[in-house]
Amino acid sequence: MANRVPASPRVTSSANRPSGGTIKAVLGPTNTGKTHLAIERLCAHSSGAIGFPLRLLAREVYDRVCAIKGPAQVALITGEERIEPKGARWLLCTAEAMPARPDLAFVALDEAQLSADPERGHIFTDRLLHARGREETMLLGSATLEPMVKALVPEAEIVTRPRFSTLSHVGAKKLSRIPPRSAIVAFSAEQVYVMAEMLRRFRGGAAVVMGALSPQTRNAQVAMYQSGEVDYLVATDAVGMGLNLDVEHVAFAGLSKYDGHRHRRLTTAEMAQIAGRAGRHHKDGTFGTLAGTGGRDPEFTDEEVYAIEEHRFPPLTRLFWREAEPRFDTLATLIADLESPPPRPELATPPEAIDLAVLRRLAEEPDVAATVRGARSVERFWHVCSLPDFRQQGAETHARFVARLWQDLRGGYLGADYVAQAIAQLDNPSGDIDTLQGRIAAIRSWSYIAQRPDWVLARDEMAARARAVETRLSDALHGRLTERFVNRRTTVLMRKAGADASLLPVRLGDDGAVLVDDEAIGHLEGFRFVVDPLARAADRKLLLAAAERHLPGLLATRLAELASDAATGKDIALADGQVQWRGLAVARLAKGRTVLEPRLALEPALERAGPAARDKVQAALAQWLEQNLATALRPLRRLADAARDPAAGAALRALALHLVESGGVIARDHARLEDLTPAQRALARRLGIQVGALDVFVPAALRAAPLAAWAALAKVWGLAPTAPPPGGMTPVLAQKDIPLGYRRTGPQALRVDMAEKLLHAAHGVRQGAKGRRFVLDPALARSMGLSTAGYANLLRAAGFRAAMPRPLAEGQAGPPAPPLWDWRPPRPATPPARNSKSNQQASRAPVQPAPASGAFAALATLLR
Repeated sequence: MANRVPASPRVTSSANRPSGGTIKAVLGPTNTGKTHLAIERLCAHSSGAIGFPLRLLAREVYDRVCAIKGPAQVALITGEERIEPKGARWLLCTAEAMPARPDLAFVALDEAQLSADPERGHIFTDRLLHARGREETMLLGSATLEPMVKALVPEAEIVTRPRFSTLSHVGAKKLSRIPPRSAIVAFSAEQVYVMAEMLRRFRGGAAVVMGALSPQTRNAQVAMYQSGEVDYLVATDAVGMGLNLDVEHVAFAGLSKYDGHRHRRLTTAEMAQIAGRAGRHHKDGTFGTLAGTGGRDPEFTDEEVYAIEEHRFPPLTRLFWREAEPRFDTLATLIADLESPPPRPELATPPEAIDLAVLRRLAEEPDVAATVRGARSVERFWHVCSLPDFRQQGAETHARFVARLWQDLRGGYLGADYVAQAIAQLDNPSGDIDTLQGRIAAIRSWSYIAQRPDWVLARDEMAARARAVETRLSDALHGRLTERFVNRRTTVLMRKAGADASLLPVRLGDDGAVLVDDEAIGHLEGFRFVVDPLARAADRKLLLAAAERHLPGLLATRLAELASDAATGKDIALADGQVQWRGLAVARLAKGRTVLEPRLALEPALERAGPAARDKVQAALAQWLEQNLATALRPLRRLADAARDPAAGAALRALALHLVESGGVIARDHARLEDLTPAQRALARRLGIQVGALDVFVPAALRAAPLAAWAALAKVWGLAPTAPPPGGMTPVLAQKDIPLGYRRTGPQALRVDMAEKLLHAAHGVRQGAKGRRFVLDPALARSMGLSTAGYANLLRAAGFRAAMPRPLAEGQAGPPAPPLWDWRPPRPATPPARNSKSNQQASRAPVQPAPASGAFAALATLLR
């Protein structure tokens, strides 16, 4: 290979980049409205273009922009499809097909983090560095791209956007228990087919989305899911790249894939991109894995769950780069330019892409290389080698196809008859799913070829023929997928029963499905039978009759399982004031004699069972509830017993009742401690009541389990606080609403027992100072996570006052002197009227001291 002079670096300084208007990098996780924002900005300019990672996304946005601007003003430009009205001003493109150096008012690049993709990253990197709008440029992508934007496009304004909804991990579920409106993600066509077939048997059907499908077929399958015709979607990781679906849960059938080079585990960013399909706009979503898939079930690590839920991923450190404007002097020069090292340390050489691999292979064949002479011929040959490998058959097979195409193009153009014959050979909608997928991949190659004006005579006619054949093949493939995974319902069950529903052998499956010879005819939703929604209208009456005939026996069986599980505590949980069994509400909490003594009300569906079975379930659930609450509520129940004991005295009984109704903590100003006698104070200490500087509380009740149990019971009585207690009961929270057991300290909330610990330490320092002013070290507060400003707020609420030292005189140097503190007992608040309604409401509300002001608060702001 001839030596070459290195090309001048094209990204070494901002002077080498195209000049233009503002550049914004809009970064954030999935479901942040980035693409919607780009569409709004596109339509606000006189012209513009957006580059997308997928033809399917470009087509989706093209339809939206056409509805706004009109089809005559909007163009769709992809490798296989070009709709370019004369004078179109708004362009929707794939990243490869978008103009590299556009002269447009607005330019946007979607999913810009794909610059780190080994196969296509160099394309996205080139667009990120050089595609600019005259007035505005927008780079859309993941927050992991931020360091690279700062390094390579320092003039860009970075805008981060939060996700509209939350994403939560729910663990592993069996396929038979995956909730409706779910997407199951697999990483091979074989696994996709297995999952879809199992869902057809368990749930009546599923739509299928794979990267190998044509856009038309994917659209048809997605439309079937979106319309509610099926409740499940089985897809490869192609679903993760921007498809807007009504998905509530994403289940991973695996957590590793073959990436073309090796079998590897998904990165957390890839996991999040897929899991982010769950929960669109302001609707929350969940994700998890699929259990019982054979072999070792996939599981997320704790670190991966945290990263996905909190949208925190390792930042990108390098982007893939390849010379986008190589020289075409000779084949050797072209290959050398394409293999030249990146000009910046932030850029990396990508693995050998399919186009470069084909170029190298054909350049080594003397018969082919001899036909490539001159710069124009080299450039044309490179464009032929850049034909995408839609059939995914590898570099060797694809190189042979490219070589034949090059030989046919040596004369200048492909004849219309030749192209028409090649297209007609693929126009055959018969065959199975794999056969149709192979034909669609082949016709996509000819669609790409037909779009080239310098390759094909009668380009418009040939492109239209190729699109028509692709549409027919896609319709046939959609029909095969639907027939196999959705609509195929055998008639064996109906022949066996005839018109008599009682002859059907009905039984209840482990997952709640009502089965006839292992075929689901419906399922028990709680204790109510629901007919399979995909059953034919003519069969619904027979299926309902069969289920109703056998329903009493099925319900008795299920109630026996419920009573057995309640006795052992298996699959029983208390959530949102309901007792749930296997995720189904079977009873709800209702008001009892007191807050701590609830009663259970069975769900109406259970009333259909006989009295004996119903009473047995009621007793088992009540016993389970008492065992579940006994430990958590023990500290508050001791107070409740004292509140009913006449020997405790009226003042202590009132205090105990007040604490019970407030979840174990009240403000000291509302406790009326002055009414307690010494004996009552001693009894209060034995009951676990602690009197703090600001609050009176029961430390044993300020734990996650007791607070959660009290909140569930108090909600029935309308006593629950506005913010539920946090699960971990961390010492410090940073949130607007103050949960039970916390008090506000400026912008933070501090657990009341931790507040007492800090104030106790401060009083210890004060007593050691013997009346003089003293210095308080905020180290203990900081170790809890409390800011200096929050610490100052707490001290001020407890009567501490700060005095700032004099500033250093001019010319003096040294560290600033700390503030000096003294303490004055807080003025007691006027006791509210006993038994007043406002008093009861105030005592249950979390204490919110007045915001701090003065010298120490100002200093604390500077020290944070």
